[in-house]
Amino acid sequence: MNSGEQKKAIILLSGGLDSITVLALAKQQGYGCYALSFDYGQRHNAELVAAKKIAEKYQVLDHKIIRLGLDSIGGSALTDDHIDVPQSPQEGIPVTYVPARNTIFLSFALGWAEVLNVHDVFIGVNAVDYSGYPDCRPAFIKAFQDMANLATKAGVEGHEIQIHTPLIAMSKAEIIARGIGLGVDYSSTVSCYAADREGRACGSCDACRLRKAGFAALAVSDPTCYQ
Repeated sequence: MNSGEQKKAIILLSGGLDSITVLALAKQQGYGCYALSFDYGQRHNAELVAAKKIAEKYQVLDHKIIRLGLDSIGGSALTDDHIDVPQSPQEGIPVTYVPARNTIFLSFALGWAEVLNVHDVFIGVNAVDYSGYPDCRPAFIKAFQDMANLATKAGVEGHEIQIHTPLIAMSKAEIIARGIGLGVDYSSTVSCYAADREGRACGSCDACRLRKAGFAALAVSDPTCYQ
């Protein structure tokens, strides 16, 4: 990067609470941001509608929505209409886990990063207040980071691509507090696993429970629109 040239990054933008916080953090750190979202066959497109609005508000350099057919293999309550979204806590890895989702998402980000000659990718994974997904853990991110720089032209030529996970060790309350400090409008986000067409949250799925608890812990009004 030339002296005075703005550093750039790709932000994985789902339209949810964590991803908007990551985008705000990257902007605060001076990155010009490219946003990457996925229409992967999820139950609703409310989060993608939110992602589009967020990308426009934050004036990202480009926003791509990649279409993936993960519903064609199913295996998750988020992509298979025959599997109900749980309305109470589950033991172990819940049925809302989408097989290999973050591996697939990060792989697309890696490819786009090479095309753009960008060396920083931000993802809002969290390993504290989360649903227990294996692809949100530090060990996974480290392994993907190692793989990324073995598998890419950029990595082989010494231009390593860095995977940034600024929220990975933060509680949901800490994430919300950080976002509020950055002026994030959380009313524009959709986190619910079973939101309706208008983006209204169910209030009882795992994502809703974690989100509610985060706002409650801060004694901050929850701006989420519930069904």
